Amino acid sequence: MNWASGEVVGILTFLLPGFISAAIVYNLTSRPTPSSLSLIVQALIFTLICQKLTQFSISIFNEAEFKDALNHPHASTFSIVIAVLLGLFVTLIVNRDVLHRFFRWAGMSRENSYPSEWYSTFIRYGSNSFLVLHLQGNRRLYGFAEEWPSDSTTGHFRMAEIEWLDYSNGQTAPSGASAVLVPAAEVIMVEFLPFQSIKNEKMKE
Repeated sequence: MNWASGEVVGILTFLLPGFISAAIVYNLTSRPTPSSLSLIVQALIFTLICQKLTQFSISIFNEAEFKDALNHPHASTFSIVIAVLLGLFVTLIVNRDVLHRFFRWAGMSRENSYPSEWYSTFIRYGSNSFLVLHLQGNRRLYGFAEEWPSDSTTGHFRMAEIEWLDYSNGQTAPSGASAVLVPAAEVIMVEFLPFQSIKNEKMKE
């Protein structure tokens, strides 16, 4: 049992840089946490990348032989720092849709880096649009979303500058309410009204 425990500790220590990179990626992006097996495989991939980058860094900065770099006294420190930087770099690529944008440009894919159409639509329109939330019970709420959930079934919208809409699109501001929280589970449909179109309509009036 002690041997098995020692082997497990050794494996986890070996995979530590990869787990650090993976933890950063899954905490700073909205991607769902994978299964344990997938997480271990990803940690292994990150670990191998960290090892090669560590060897390269030590051989450059400490003038050590590339093949012996992992035995350097500061190899663990280099590895942890590189794991953090790698995790941040991958996070940037995912959140900016860099890789999939290139594949779309090359005609190789029509996918994006985001976990769902809900998320990618809010990334594109959420910050520069007013919203109309169609709620259960034939209610409609108009306003600006200061925050919105990453998933369509959980979390809340925090709506500011809010007005209730009637069937003739008349607007009634809730008395004394500067913001409201709306459960995502109550939302049936979302309309995005770009700021510029709202401005043009007000100019026509």
